Amino acid sequence: MASIWEYANPVKFIRTADRVLPWAMGIAGVTLVVGLFWGFFLTPDDYRQGSTVKIIYLHVPSALMAINIWFMMLVTSLIWLIRRHHVSALAAKAAAPVGVVMTLIALFTGAVWGQPMWGTWWAWDPRLTSFLILFLFYLGYIALWEAIDNPDTAADLTAVLCLVGSVFAILSRYAVNFWNQGLHQGASVMRAGAVTGTDTEEKVSNVFFYPLAFCILGFVFLFIALVFLRTRTEIHKRRTKALLARERLG
Repeated sequence: MASIWEYANPVKFIRTADRVLPWAMGIAGVTLVVGLFWGFFLTPDDYRQGSTVKIIYLHVPSALMAINIWFMMLVTSLIWLIRRHHVSALAAKAAAPVGVVMTLIALFTGAVWGQPMWGTWWAWDPRLTSFLILFLFYLGYIALWEAIDNPDTAADLTAVLCLVGSVFAILSRYAVNFWNQGLHQGASVMRAGAVTGTDTEEKVSNVFFYPLAFCILGFVFLFIALVFLRTRTEIHKRRTKALLARERLG
């Protein structure tokens, strides 16, 4: 465990980020190009949804990332509250704008997908509603960071907000299990039986699943690259502010 906490040192983190970034960007680029090209151009139309089903290659990865980025922010916020490691607070701050973009992509592609399937661009479905609330929490989180001058106070308050918002992240992921009357179907991708074929519930066909797996992997590595890049930038910004403050005092 001691080796893990070494990365709370800003210098150690920056050195690690410099090594990780090229690999993460490279893997993200390759997997996204392969997954999106495979999915949009090499897979057949679905027998019920036609070509509309291909939006799955953007909608599912972005929705998964939007929820899991918030959980990553929750973990790093808890580390800040418990151990007061500034890098963890900055990592949470750095991840939030990426989460906003992922949530927007998921909401937009969901509306485009839902219109021909459900006959409406929007419905107050439990998952859609909780996802919209999660988006508002993302915006509130970013606004709270910007509204407070003291960085430690901002980190404390945003960590509390992150704890509260985690309820809606959980609801976004499991709303279908909690409320059966929603329009969304149950899990058909991120379920062991759906991948192995050991259950009898409706699952994503392998012809769609394999390129989708590449897209999900690409979104994961894209997030890793962006969060390392943005966290490194936040560290440099904090250092610059500290130096300027010292010069004014001196």
